[in-house]
Amino acid sequence: MNARVDEMTMRGTPETLSDRELELDVYPLTKTPVAVSAQAWVRYSGVATKLDVEVVAWTPRAVAVRWKTPAGEEHRAWVWASAVEKKD
Repeated sequence: MNARVDEMTMRGTPETLSDRELELDVYPLTKTPVAVSAQAWVRYSGVATKLDVEVVAWTPRAVAVRWKTPAGEEHRAWVWASAVEKKD
């Protein structure tokens, strides 16, 4: 049942932080050559879903994540750093 709910929720485009929120002209950007496994709260049409993701870049305040949808599509978004938890 949860997989079906995730599939319905992940239709469309995930919400991502705006350029204004990211402030890449103010904060340093770090990109990792090897993605880091994590979990993150991501929003689709205002609905928050906790997903298994890969961290690919970050600033002191925000994290760029990517993940596969149940349909196999790769989605990406910038989320606030506090929305991300590193997996053990």
